[in-house]
Amino acid sequence: MHGKPDDRVIAGDLTCLVPATEAHLPPLACWFADPEFVRNWGGQPFTREEVAAKYTGSRRPEVKSFLILAQTVPVGYVQYAPDGPRQGGIDMVLLPQAQGRGLGPDAARALIRHLRTVLGWTRVTVDPEASNTHAIRAWTKAGFRPVNPTGSQLLMECLLVPGASKADSRDESFPPEA
Repeated sequence: MHGKPDDRVIAGDLTCLVPATEAHLPPLACWFADPEFVRNWGGQPFTREEVAAKYTGSRRPEVKSFLILAQTVPVGYVQYAPDGPRQGGIDMVLLPQAQGRGLGPDAARALIRHLRTVLGWTRVTVDPEASNTHAIRAWTKAGFRPVNPTGSQLLMECLLVPGASKADSRDESFPPEA
C-alpha cells in the first residue's frame, strides 16, 4: 500500500478533488489574488505568475495540488506534501461562501483516506492559524487533534494507525464522519 502518487480524482461524500492543472489557472489566479481568500494563507495576494508556479501542479514534484469541487462547482484548493516516511502535511483553503457547509471536513476526510490507502501514510499534519477557530473546528471534524502551538500556528495531527488515536484506521469509515 505504498503506491506512488497518482492523478486520479479523489471522491468524498460532498466534494471531489481533481488534480490542479494549468487549465485551472483562471479561477485559482482570481482566488489567490483576493485578500479575503488568502487571509489565512499567508495573508498576501499572489500574482498570476506565482499561482501558476505554485498551485497548478507544476510545483516541486512532491507537492500535489487539487481543486476542490462541490458537485461540479470549484469551491477551494488543497495540497499535500510528504514530510518524512509515511507522513506529511496538507493545506486547504475554501472560498468564503463555501465555508460552514461541511465541505472542508469532507474534502479533508477524502484526502486523508487517499493518503492512508494509496500512499500508506500513518500521520498527517495541518497547521492552521491558532486564531482561526473556524478552521480548527473544521480540521477537528475531519479527525485532527491539536498537538501544540508553534507561534501563531497550531500544529494538529491525524494518526492513521490502529491504537494511535480515537480515529482507528482499522475502521473503514475512517476518517470519522462529521
